[in-house]
Amino acid sequence: MNELARPIAETDYPLVSVFWTMLWFFLWVLFLMLLFRIIADIFRDDRLSGWAKAGWTIFVIVLPFLGALVYLIARGRGMGERDLHAVRKQDAQFRAYVRETAAGPEPTHTDELVKLAELRNQGDISEVEYQQAKAKVLA
Repeated sequence: MNELARPIAETDYPLVSVFWTMLWFFLWVLFLMLLFRIIADIFRDDRLSGWAKAGWTIFVIVLPFLGALVYLIARGRGMGERDLHAVRKQDAQFRAYVRETAAGPEPTHTDELVKLAELRNQGDISEVEYQQAKAKVLA
């Protein structure tokens, strides 16, 4: 049978090899994600000096497996705490933004005077109450 005419199922790459290739690819992607997370954590930490950040970064880049292992052992607990702190800070900023946006603009003196005039015209407040509220708004 011609080498080019062989069906795909008859190739020299068995299913177990496909599984192992996918597993190694998955582990490689996982390791790259871990390295990026470690490097991001190095630069996120405000307590590290510039020299310490440079040292950790060089260590993780030059010896990636050993560097990642040592970093996780030495500073792994802090990674989670820094992540939690960043998430809480971001949540607080988002909530403050929503509160400010939902509150809308503060009413001006003109808006308040117009509302008082409408209440007086509808008979909900008397002329004396209107004058008192007007003096309070203008004060």
